[in-house]
Amino acid sequence: MKWFIASDIHGSAFYCEKLLKAFEKEKADRILLLGDILYHGPRNDLPKGYNPKDVIAMLNPLKDIILCVRGNCEAEVDQMVLDFPVLADYALIPTDKNLIYVTHGHNFNNAKLPAIKTGDILLHGHTHVPACEEHPTHIYINPGSVSIPKEDSPHSYMTLENNTFTWKNLDGEAYKTYTIK
Repeated sequence: MKWFIASDIHGSAFYCEKLLKAFEKEKADRILLLGDILYHGPRNDLPKGYNPKDVIAMLNPLKDIILCVRGNCEAEVDQMVLDFPVLADYALIPTDKNLIYVTHGHNFNNAKLPAIKTGDILLHGHTHVPACEEHPTHIYINPGSVSIPKEDSPHSYMTLENNTFTWKNLDGEAYKTYTIK
């Protein structure tokens, strides 16, 4: 199975459209969204093409293939307009070798780990910075942000296929890979 993983769309129809074009090119089986889908949040400037209603219209037709966790900008009102669940605090994805703990990153992160064992993967967004860090207790992975990247990182997403994470910009150009050991 090929996963298409993205985080922090923040209501940008402009970048959501680019993201969905990248998804089509990737021919992935499922989309995994790491939260902050519709609202830009009080700490961020409005992203280019801010239009949450258009983002809703683009994502709802894909409801059968989207798995999403709640970001710090999600609220119950978002669930009222989105046809796929967005209020789960985490999801678990088993791999051949370990467990991927999927969350947004505002509650569980490197400073406050969830209940995972050595070698498991903590996958979250929230920081808007792509990351891949091996720690003694876990592996931390972050796809970066679709619409509001930080620390000079690209507008990005990643894929997971055959135990390999691949980070890509929205043009589909790979710039980093990590294979689960």
